[in-house]
Amino acid sequence: MIDSCGLHHLLDASAQRWPDRVAIEDSEGGRITYRDLLSLSDRVCDRLVQMGVTRGDRVGIHISKSIDALAAIFGTLKAGGVYVPVDPTAPPRRNAYIFGDCSVRAAIVERQIADALRTEMAQLGADPIMLLIGRPSDGTALDAVLQQQQEIKPAATCDTATTASDDLAYILYTSGSTGNPKGVMLSHLNALSFIDWCTQVIDPTEYDRFSSHAPFHFDLSILDIYVALKHGATLVLVGHQLGKDPILLASEIAEKRISVWYSTPSILGLLVQYGDLSQHNYSALRMILFAGEVFPIKHLRTLRRQIPHPRYLNLYGPTETNVCTFYEVKAPVDDDRAEPYPIGKVCSHLRSRVIDDKGNELGPTEEGELCIHGPAVARGYWNLCKQTEAAFIAGPGATKWYRTGDMVVTDDNGDFLFRGRHDRMVKKRGYRVELGEIEACLYSHPMVSQAAVVALPGEDGIRIKAFVSLHDGERLSIIAVKSYCARRLPVYMVPDLFSFEQSLPTTSTDKVDYQQLLHRG
Repeated sequence: MIDSCGLHHLLDASAQRWPDRVAIEDSEGGRITYRDLLSLSDRVCDRLVQMGVTRGDRVGIHISKSIDALAAIFGTLKAGGVYVPVDPTAPPRRNAYIFGDCSVRAAIVERQIADALRTEMAQLGADPIMLLIGRPSDGTALDAVLQQQQEIKPAATCDTATTASDDLAYILYTSGSTGNPKGVMLSHLNALSFIDWCTQVIDPTEYDRFSSHAPFHFDLSILDIYVALKHGATLVLVGHQLGKDPILLASEIAEKRISVWYSTPSILGLLVQYGDLSQHNYSALRMILFAGEVFPIKHLRTLRRQIPHPRYLNLYGPTETNVCTFYEVKAPVDDDRAEPYPIGKVCSHLRSRVIDDKGNELGPTEEGELCIHGPAVARGYWNLCKQTEAAFIAGPGATKWYRTGDMVVTDDNGDFLFRGRHDRMVKKRGYRVELGEIEACLYSHPMVSQAAVVALPGEDGIRIKAFVSLHDGERLSIIAVKSYCARRLPVYMVPDLFSFEQSLPTTSTDKVDYQQLLHRG
C-alpha cells in the first residue's frame, strides 16, 4: 500500500510548523533551522535523483557526525533511497565491503577518505557514483559541493518520492559471525512504530534538547534523530572525540542544557568516574535513557545519587527491533543491591514470547529465548536468505517471531531478567560483536594457525581476549597483531588482550574448548 508514511515527512511537518526553530546544533557552535535543513535536504534529493537514484536504491553515507550528514540522510530518504551509514573511523576495507555488499547506487563521502575507499571498492568490482564533500560541520561543506555541482551539471527540482510504509528506509550493518558484517534491513514502518512508542514514553516537546551521542551507523541514533525532529526539538550533536572525553562531556551536557540524554551505560559510567558531575548544573535534564549493555550497579547507584531528579529508563533490544522492552529505574538504588536491573516489560507496540530450544513456548518462571513480534521488527538481513530464515520462528496464527538470541526469565513483577546469550555474540560499549568475526580476521593472518576469542565480563564492561597459536617457527608481536586487526576491524572489535599459545585446548570432539579458555582468562 502506497502512502506518505516516510521518515522524511517528519522533517517536512516540523519545518512547516516550526520553520525558525533550531533543528540541530553541533559542538563547535554550528546550527541550522528547520527551514534551512529542509532546503538543504531537498537539494541533496535533487542531486541524488540527477545521479540516477530512484526508489529503493541504496545510498552510502560516509560522513562524520554533522549537520551535513543529517541533511544527506534526509535527502536520501526524500529521493526514495535507502541510506546506508558506515563508521567513518572504521577501516576503508570494511566500509567498502558494506557499500559493495548492498550495491549502493551512489555514496556521499568525505573527500579525505575517497581515494582509499575507491581503491578498496575497485578490488570488489564496485564503482558507485560519489558526491565528495570537504570537512563536514554546519552544512556549509555540503552546500558548497551542491552549488559547485549545480554549476557543472544542473539538477532539476523534483518532488519528494512517494514511499510505502514497508519500503526500506535504512540498512544498519552489525558484526557477523561469518567474518563479514551483515546488513539489518529496516523499513519506514519499523522506525515510525518505534518513534511513536518513544513519543508516548518520553512525551517530547519543541522545547526539549536531545543529545545525539550515538554515531549514525548505530541503532541508538534512530531515537535521537527522529524523535527530536518529529517534535520540533533541538538535536545536539556530540562529536566522536568529545563523546569519549568524560570531563568535557560532563560540562557539555550542562552547558548545552540537554533535557533528554541517551547513550550506552559505559559512557555514563565514565561520566560517573571521571566527569566530576557535582561541579555542574543538570537541572535541565529530565530523562536519562541507556541501552546496549548491562549498567554496572555501582556506577548506576552513584549516578542516581548525583543526578537524582530525571527519570531513568533502561531500554533493551537488538538492532532488529531497536527497543523491545524497557524498565524504569526508580530511586534509590539500594546500597546492598548487586544484581543488574531487569530489562523490563515488552513495549506496547510489540508482543513477546519465551521459547525453549525446540520452539515451544515456556511458562513465566522458565528460562528461555526471548522472541519478538510486531511492526518494529526488521525484515531480515540484506542478501542473506538463510540467516534471515534462521532468525525467525513461526508462531500462532502464522505470525513470524524474531529470535533475539537472548535468554530471559520473568520475575515476580512480570519483568524480564536477562540471563545471557544463546550464541557467541556479545555487546561491547553497546556495539554488537560476533566473536566469530574477530576469529575470522585472525585466521586471515598468514602466521596464525589457530585462533579463539572469548569475552571476559567485568564490573566496567566486557573485555575481549584472543588466544592465538602460530605456525611452527613463526614469531608475532602483540603490537603487530593488534595493528593487523585494526586495519580490518572497527576499533571496538580489536581484542583488548592477547595470549600466544603453543596450541589451543580442544574438547573430546576436537572443537576448541572455550570453557577452558574462559577459565584461563
